[in-house]
Amino acid sequence: MSTHQPAAAPARVADSADEHRLQRIREAAQRIRANALVQAEVQGQGYIGQALDIADVLAVLYADQLRLRPDDPTWEGRDRCLLSIGHYALALYAALAEAGVIPREELTTYATDGSRLPMSAMASYTPGVEISGGSLGHGLTIANGVALGLKRKSNDAFVYNILSDGELNEGSTWEAAAVAAHHGLDNLIAIVDFNNQQADGKSSEMLGMEPIGAKFEAFGWVTRRVDGNNVAEVLPALEELRSVEDPAPRCLVVNTKLGKGVDFLEQREKLHFMQVAPEEWKLAHDQLKEQA
Repeated sequence: MSTHQPAAAPARVADSADEHRLQRIREAAQRIRANALVQAEVQGQGYIGQALDIADVLAVLYADQLRLRPDDPTWEGRDRCLLSIGHYALALYAALAEAGVIPREELTTYATDGSRLPMSAMASYTPGVEISGGSLGHGLTIANGVALGLKRKSNDAFVYNILSDGELNEGSTWEAAAVAAHHGLDNLIAIVDFNNQQADGKSSEMLGMEPIGAKFEAFGWVTRRVDGNNVAEVLPALEELRSVEDPAPRCLVVNTKLGKGVDFLEQREKLHFMQVAPEEWKLAHDQLKEQA
């Protein structure tokens, strides 16, 4: 299955064909959530809230927007999706399985000895993983290099960098933002997951970075902000950013909810790294099935 979508005029969600497309993406998002839970259940814990919150964005990318060849994950013409926040690996692996890059049955090996699916995503282990993330503040810098290299090779592929609101606290992120604008990297789209949570508390309380969009604009970026848990907003926003003619890098800020789709996880006091009781897994899976 190829997930290539042309980069020409952006589609608008307006008719039955568009609604069918949205429904297909929503269903992919629910499978990504369900498969993130399947993996986390192997260990009984993990960065579950983040996986559930970013599922809609990854579904738009891996089920619709990215130009990929699932049977050839290193194809030179592919779009690159770089996950700065390596601890979101649960969701990325589920998205790669959704796209056909890795087999779904492999998800049950998550973080076990000899698995290709380590707890934090690493390019040296997993097909389709572009960078080894987790050391925050490096992803956008690497994305700059990839995007610049593609332009110099006249390769029209796009580079997406998924980073977190907490990662904006790293000074290197803003150095990278300046460099991207300086080089006119219009093949680069940064996606900032604003779930307002870090390991030590709310991002807004640790070191508030609002207004995020205005900050990126001040560095010379084209920016948009949407509800990241609503594919009907994420899809047209990404298509618009991909097609805009301004020779500048682009940024999409997505507001998301940790634990999205499982109400008792959404309400946890400690959301960054979750432990889930044995009897709660079935409840979580059942809630997702009810929404399918």
